Amino acid sequence: MPSDRVLKTMNAAHRALLRVTRGRIGYAAGDMPVVELTTIGRRSGEPRTVLLTAPVVEGDRYIVVASRGGDDRHPAWFLNLRAEPAVRVSVQGGPTRPMRAEVVGADERPELWARIAGRHRNYAGYQKRTEREIPLVRLSPV
Repeated sequence: MPSDRVLKTMNAAHRALLRVTRGRIGYAAGDMPVVELTTIGRRSGEPRTVLLTAPVVEGDRYIVVASRGGDDRHPAWFLNLRAEPAVRVSVQGGPTRPMRAEVVGADERPELWARIAGRHRNYAGYQKRTEREIPLVRLSPV
């Protein structure tokens, strides 16, 4: 599984691509928009920002997947938003907006997961690599 250093390097490379291309490349991955999610570090109290894909868009709400590439550990951003669900989100380079993060409940997760894994096989592969149930997070405007 990717180390924290590898994940941070990938995020930095993605940001560099956005800068170099002035946003022409990197704000979409296939048919998924890229969102910039800013959480508050659960230990540091400092803002932490990561670029993520949103495989499901529900109007002005976005579903992101806490896969961490199929690792057995949750990504840091997920742990942060679980501790403090008030987040900030920028979609495809647009303005940053306050949003609320909510872990998708057991009642609706199966249908959403089937949609995501059916259209984006990488997520299905991530779930096969780990024993933990990969959480889905809904980002909704405040």
